[in-house]
Amino acid sequence: MATEYWMSGPVENIPALLQPAAHALLQANLEINNLMQDFPEALLWEKPAGLASPGYHLQHISGVLDRLFTYARAEQLSEQQFAALAGEGQPTATLHQLLDHFDAQVHKALMQLSGTPETSLTDFRGVGRKQLPSTVLGLLFHAAEHTMRHTGQLLVTAKVLLAAQQAP
Repeated sequence: MATEYWMSGPVENIPALLQPAAHALLQANLEINNLMQDFPEALLWEKPAGLASPGYHLQHISGVLDRLFTYARAEQLSEQQFAALAGEGQPTATLHQLLDHFDAQVHKALMQLSGTPETSLTDFRGVGRKQLPSTVLGLLFHAAEHTMRHTGQLLVTAKVLLAAQQAP
């Protein structure tokens, strides 16, 4: 097994306090792409035992990164972001389109991390229409944590679907 990102030293151009978030995003990106690259398109929207489909997880991870990093920039969500949220779980893209979008979102997140001053990490950030209280660090950490949570769910769901497909 390859060394995980958190044991591979600092990610270039990422502030020291944001290294754990960068490591988590890079690890999720690696694991998702390794498992899903050749995943059967016919299984992408299947929901074994009523669980969320692999397609949903891919859409949701990309969407969460987009939304939480938007809030970390002290911006409000756009109509396009609300529409994407409402469409999560709908079979609107192919596997490779979803993977490309996810890869792009991780890249965009890493670029934002690289430009985030450590002095801003405790700055207030309001979340959502109610402006619930958070901080830049809270949003960035939650984005990474939430990404890894759904990565785990995606990997298990995908493996269950693959095993069921191969069963006699």
